[in-house]
Amino acid sequence: MNGFEGELKKRILAIVPHVLVEVPKDDTSNWQQTKKDLSQLEFVQNISPIVEAESLVLSNNALQGVLIQGIEPEQEQHNLVFQHMLNGQLNSLSTTAYQVIIGQSLARKLDVSQGDKIRVVVPAKTIFTPMGRIPVQRIFTIAGIFNMGSQVDDSVIYMHKNDANKLLRVKDDEVSHLRLYLQDAFLAEQVVEKIHQQFPSLTARSWQTSQGTLFSAVKMEKNMIWLMLSLIVAVAAFNIVSALVMVVIDKQGEIAILQTCGMDRAGIVKIFIAQGVINGFWGVALGSFFGVLLALNLNDIMSVLGVNLLGGGYATQSLPVDLQWLDVLTVSGSALLMSFLATLYPAYRASLTQPAEVLSHE
Repeated sequence: MNGFEGELKKRILAIVPHVLVEVPKDDTSNWQQTKKDLSQLEFVQNISPIVEAESLVLSNNALQGVLIQGIEPEQEQHNLVFQHMLNGQLNSLSTTAYQVIIGQSLARKLDVSQGDKIRVVVPAKTIFTPMGRIPVQRIFTIAGIFNMGSQVDDSVIYMHKNDANKLLRVKDDEVSHLRLYLQDAFLAEQVVEKIHQQFPSLTARSWQTSQGTLFSAVKMEKNMIWLMLSLIVAVAAFNIVSALVMVVIDKQGEIAILQTCGMDRAGIVKIFIAQGVINGFWGVALGSFFGVLLALNLNDIMSVLGVNLLGGGYATQSLPVDLQWLDVLTVSGSALLMSFLATLYPAYRASLTQPAEVLSHE
């Protein structure tokens, strides 16, 4: 689950802005000062201007609603999207006008490839023509295709900011939003709160507005797995209870002899607690060792055995294993705690042994 959460974070948050700040409409041409002010905020790693607008893309075979992002390629070199290019390069947006970069899943839906042309239509912007009022539209050439393997690959297209402004009929130096890249995307809400406090005139929203429910679902699944794992360990702990109870019944005579030799109830309790904890320790140690060994070599083991959990369409994709030692320590510590708790009842029962009653039958 850590691996899947990491993959979601990498693939989705590479496309969805960590924090998106809307530039005031009366200040769309003087956004440089706003960018400079925001760059002083804690956790902000980089800021790039973008132009956003909802649009439709049409090919000869299909139509799809997408979000246009007009960018400045020079300021997006660190963007993970453009490190997963299958065809083309990001710099082509600057060298040739009216070029776009789209996701592989969108290219499949539109049945297009690099070099093909698509029509981009902006329904919110219209112009008057002899044929009447029609939406603004323009033909673009596909300069590149990326594949992040996320569900938003088919909902975002990239073009140069100047081309986006021409399409939207605004000045070249205008921007609609500032995209904030953070050191950690999960600090987005803190940054948004600081922006609202220090810059009341700005409107900011984080990625959690659009994608937060998905990560909440992953977190809930992690909690459910933790609950199931706890129940499994609890069932195993009952084996310690039953084993120690049987030992107590079987060793009644020995317990009575120890008591007659001067051992008090606390000593009897310590003996059985020590026995149960030692058994639990060896179980946790061996289980943790083989569990970690299995986790670190899981993909190699599945490859050797020919097991493919993701189906035939993902033959070359491995499971995203992310072993975190804090989780290992938490699980091991919880198992040890359950082992200790499981010894309390048998140890207490052993301490109730009556030497006279037991030895009278010996």
